[in-house]
Amino acid sequence: MTVADTNNFFQKQEGNGPGSAVEPTASEISQGFTTITKNPDPLPKLFQPKTIRGLTLKNHMVLSPMCMYSATDGFATNFHLAHIGQYAIRGVGMIMMEDTGVLPEGRVTPTCLGLWKDEQIGKLSEIVNLAHANNAAIGIQLTHGGRKSSTATMWLRRKEGILVDSEKGGWPDKVVGPSAVPYADDWWHPKELTVEEIHHIQQSFADSAVRAEKAGFDVIELHAAHGYLFHQFLSPISNKRTDKYGGPLDNRARMLVETVRRIRKVWSQEKPLFVRISVTDWVAPSDEDPTGGWKEEDSIELAKLLAKEEVDLIDCSANGLSPKQIIPPLVPGFQVPFAAAIKKNVPDILTAAVGYITEAKQANDILEEGKADLIYLGRVMLRNPNFVLDAAAQLGVFPQYPHQYEKGRNKTQITLY
Repeated sequence: MTVADTNNFFQKQEGNGPGSAVEPTASEISQGFTTITKNPDPLPKLFQPKTIRGLTLKNHMVLSPMCMYSATDGFATNFHLAHIGQYAIRGVGMIMMEDTGVLPEGRVTPTCLGLWKDEQIGKLSEIVNLAHANNAAIGIQLTHGGRKSSTATMWLRRKEGILVDSEKGGWPDKVVGPSAVPYADDWWHPKELTVEEIHHIQQSFADSAVRAEKAGFDVIELHAAHGYLFHQFLSPISNKRTDKYGGPLDNRARMLVETVRRIRKVWSQEKPLFVRISVTDWVAPSDEDPTGGWKEEDSIELAKLLAKEEVDLIDCSANGLSPKQIIPPLVPGFQVPFAAAIKKNVPDILTAAVGYITEAKQANDILEEGKADLIYLGRVMLRNPNFVLDAAAQLGVFPQYPHQYEKGRNKTQITLY
């Protein structure tokens, strides 16, 4: 990971960076910074390094991509620098930046990030450099919202409604999908994409991947989940096409597979490529839609296709395609079985588990039991940005702290400066 201009406003951390396991020194032990004299051998898997292609993560914890709705015309802002920076400083192995539109009309909201023009690279490079200075890997999630585009910033929806019209900066006349089927009757009614328009969007993903490379990102993740454009092509609920992009699973997956091929041509072979999917639509079969939409067995077949296309990891989420979804009770780790199922059935591809993973032991057990290869942490990180360093203490690991925060370690005795 390359760092540019590190003396601008931060100092590069030594060793493997905050959040990596280090052996406590005699001085640290005598000062009461730890009650252990040596780290466990072997280390808990959560704190072991993980290598994917040419990238080595210092631990197995990833900040899940979460929309912050704080961009201006797609440009990252100082909020993003502060937001991402706190996780780099506090030891996350990899940060996945939020979904980023490859076209202005591909954003979900007017305040989402974008990477459709070169001018947007600069601020993102600054964020990447801050992550790398702390030896945190950093990825970016590329997306097109399809029929769920031109919607309101999340915290404005109660006051202003879900949809954003042209007078408020939206683009309802440019909302598209695989078919002219809206998410719901009171949402924007999308225009069905032509084959030429599909190819234009695919190339826009590749062009954004080139910009991501220039910005210095370590990983690209394609967002094919939560009801956005790739997911809309995958699910028979939203894809009613009769051409080569509709019908059988291989055809419905074609939009995504062809995009992966374009990206792999321009994205470094040393750098990983991830895909986030909704493993299931969680929609029950009905007279209106007897298929029940996209299901776990479909995701397993998709994973096989993507493994052949040099995708390295499937980030296993769920739902978001239909308002008729029936989400089961939110018990701890409720989506982990999806990652385990794909890992079991498609050994040639890695998986990430996500969804109500809130405790260090829980996260480590998922890895130790072979249910997933990485742990994505979302809302729990918003509540506790110090999750990684706290997890180390809970698992009996002595972690490297950011140099500037060393004084903040828990101590068993009081010592002066």
